[in-house]
Formats: sequence, C-alpha cells, structure tokens
Amino acid sequence: VTSRPPCADLRKQARQLENELDLKLVSFSKLCTSYSSSRDGRRDRYSSDTTPLLNGSSQDRMFETMAVEIEQLLGKLTGINDKMAEYTISAGVPSLNAALMHTLQRHRDILQDYTHEFHKTKANFLAIRERENLLGSVRKDIESYKSGSGVNNRRTELFLKEHEHLRNSDRLIEETISIAMATKENMTSQRGMLKSIHSKMNTLANRFPAVNSLIQRINLRKRRDSLILGGIIGICTILLLLYAFH
Repeated sequence: VTSRPPCADLRKQARQLENELDLKLVSFSKLCTSYSSSRDGRRDRYSSDTTPLLNGSSQDRMFETMAVEIEQLLGKLTGINDKMAEYTISAGVPSLNAALMHTLQRHRDILQDYTHEFHKTKANFLAIRERENLLGSVRKDIESYKSGSGVNNRRTELFLKEHEHLRNSDRLIEETISIAMATKENMTSQRGMLKSIHSKMNTLANRFPAVNSLIQRINLRKRRDSLILGGIIGICTILLLLYAFH
C-alpha cells in the first residue's frame, strides 16, 4: 500500500483548486477594475484639485486579503501538481504514464495561466495604487504650496504696508529736517542782521556825546551871535535917537 494519494484524488483536488482559483481571480480582476474605475471617476470629479480623492483603504485591505488567498491557492495547486508528477514518474505502465503526463501538463498549463493572470492583475493594481499615491502626494504638495503661498502673500502684503509706512515716516522726517535747516538759516541771517544793527547802535551811542557837545557849542555860538547882534542894534537905535533929538 503506497502512502501517496491515488492519481484520481490528486486530479480531483487539482480541479477543485483550479475552480476556486478561477472564481478568486475573477473577483480579484473585478476588484482591480472597480478600483481603477473609481479612481478615474474621482479624478474626473475632482479635477479642479480642490477636493482630495476618497480614501481607498478598504479596497486596499480587500486587495491584500484576496492576494494572500490566491497565493495560498496557487501554492496548494503547485504542491498537487508536484505530487502528480511524482506519481507519474512512479507509474510503471507506459500507456498510463503517457496519459498521466498529458493530464499533468494540462494542469501545469492551467497553473501557469492562473499564475500569470494573478501577477498581471496584481501588478496593474499596484501600478494604479502607486500612481494614485503619487497623485495624492502631488495634490497635497499643491495644496500645501497654495496654502503656503496664501500665507506668504498675506505676509508680503503686511511687509509692503509696513515698508510703505516706513517710507512715509522717512519722508516726514526728511521734510522736518528740511524745515529745521531752513529755520536755522533764517535765524542765522536774522542773527547777522541783529548784529549789524547792534553794531550800528553801538557806533551811534559812542558818537552821541560828541554830537551833543557840538550841538551845545553851536547853540552857545548862536546865543553869542544873538547877543552881539542885539547889542549892535541897541547901540544903533540909541545913536539914531540921539541924532534925531539934536
């Protein structure tokens, strides 16, 4: 009695695994198709980059679960095919051996097709998810840049206003300095004029005693001349009167 299961049982197990794999792969392909369609629809809907894509974490978890299940089934089917190959080698009848080899080759072809389909679908799903992650990262960067630009614009506006206030203050200070300089020049000019007037006043004050003395001498001389003239007129009058009475 051999420890290996009969070939019919192995083929039955292989067909069961193949049917289960076929259903799993169909569901897996539908999941990837729906994932791609939903992402395309969301990109069309939110093409304005104002709303982020909806979170597909549930689909990602379902994808991971189904991928693990399919890989386990592929592993089991590979094990069954290996056992069938061992049984075929151990078979002693050439005609039976040829039939088993044909059956084994058909199961291997199915396994290869399922494996290829699984890896292709998985690669497409991962490519779509990677692209979506990249687009999401780009959208986040764009939103961050827009937010940062808004803040920078507000900061720039505040800086410009502050700069304008500083310029106005500088202009007022320059005008004040100009007025102060003009006032200083006027005061300097007035100071020179006052010095000139003061000098002239001092000169007149110094000369005033001499003028008084001259005026006094003139007045004295005029009085003396008046007295002399009065005396001459009096003498002449007396002489005329004496002449008249004689």
